[in-house]
Amino acid sequence: MQASNVSVYSGSWRYPSSMPDFLDLRYYQRIARVLEEGTFDLMFFDDRLAMPSIYGSSPAEAVRYGARPIKMDLTAVLGAAAAATTHLGLGATYSTTYYPPFHVARTFATLDHLSGGRAAWNVVTSVNDSEARNFGVDQHLGHDERYDRAEEFIEVVTKLWDSWEDDWLVMDREAGIFADPEKVHTLDHQGKYFSVQGPLTVPRPPQGRPPIIQAGQSGRGQRFAARWADLIFTADPSQAIAAEHYRGQKELITAEGRSADAVRLLPMAYVIVGETETIAREKEDIFLNQLVHPMASLTLLSELTNHDFSGYGLDDEVTDELINSVSGIRGLVQGVKKHLGDGPMTLRTLASHRATLLQGPRFVGTGPQVADQMQEWFESRSCDGFVIAATHFPGAFEDFVRLVVPELRRRGLFRTHYTGSTLRENLGLARPASSFTKPASATNHV
Repeated sequence: MQASNVSVYSGSWRYPSSMPDFLDLRYYQRIARVLEEGTFDLMFFDDRLAMPSIYGSSPAEAVRYGARPIKMDLTAVLGAAAAATTHLGLGATYSTTYYPPFHVARTFATLDHLSGGRAAWNVVTSVNDSEARNFGVDQHLGHDERYDRAEEFIEVVTKLWDSWEDDWLVMDREAGIFADPEKVHTLDHQGKYFSVQGPLTVPRPPQGRPPIIQAGQSGRGQRFAARWADLIFTADPSQAIAAEHYRGQKELITAEGRSADAVRLLPMAYVIVGETETIAREKEDIFLNQLVHPMASLTLLSELTNHDFSGYGLDDEVTDELINSVSGIRGLVQGVKKHLGDGPMTLRTLASHRATLLQGPRFVGTGPQVADQMQEWFESRSCDGFVIAATHFPGAFEDFVRLVVPELRRRGLFRTHYTGSTLRENLGLARPASSFTKPASATNHV
């Protein structure tokens, strides 16, 4: 999701039935209710802390073409969605680069309590100079340093969540004792990047720790996800690439001493479903060829790679020299070439794989045909599930719930109802113990 005028598909605002009221909380509540009707695990929001403005050193093209110029604060959006639903998980992106750990820990602990245990945190390291300048920094941190900071950041956040043990409450009105101070702990953390005293001002979340979502694609990012993530959001354009990524990531998770089955790998996928295959294919043609302006894609490519492409033409070749000079482009080029082959590539082709239907796999057809494609990915161990990206709001999700979910349920591939009361329970993830709680065998008894 995006708290924005568009989904991750940058042409979504142009589709005739896309709703235009994206600045109204009822817009997000309506989508949340649709997802809960379809028993989705989670709605989670991507975010950036700047308008796309690397291209031409200006946000003009992003504004002109509606290329994600709007990014609303997610706290209010998820609060509205929480009020409209009972079971749906609620995830938000918060950066480890510009937010302080205490703020993030308190935000997600609060959301977890007020939603009854449905919060999730999508951990990101901010990627470009526009974001840096919005926070008074001239240049963003280098790739490895961002992850070094993120490692310490998440250690602090999890300790803050743990700083209240689960059995803290006394509530003895006669004695006037509210809580047990022995169950509430300071951190006194002194690290390379952060100094945090603690404890958190919010008791331990219902889930213990809200699930962690991560989407690192580089080698360092994949190792970070292997250590910390409960859900790993991937962007693999084909099943073959996804299966290879799945095997490699699961090996990294095992190498961290964790159970590979305790972490879910979820590739993003577009679903274009119709009452007939002809209707679905006609929709696909509209989304592929008519709604995304090439300049919108190029603007978003500049944002992703932190490089100004305004001096290039769309039909310029992506050369080795260009690849070597642009931070952040190498992984994208390698992924596209792996999908398309090693022939010459133009900037137009590369840009089209950013924020269009070419960004990930797409499942097209009737409900049973889409279910066939999803089942093949799942049963071949190419994924543990999917992140469904919307071509337009709210219709893409309404069509999926109406036409695909019943077929998945009929095949026994998807739940018919929620079985847990928290997001962790619905994901089948264990609730972690507090790092401050002593094992029962170590407790002194009188």
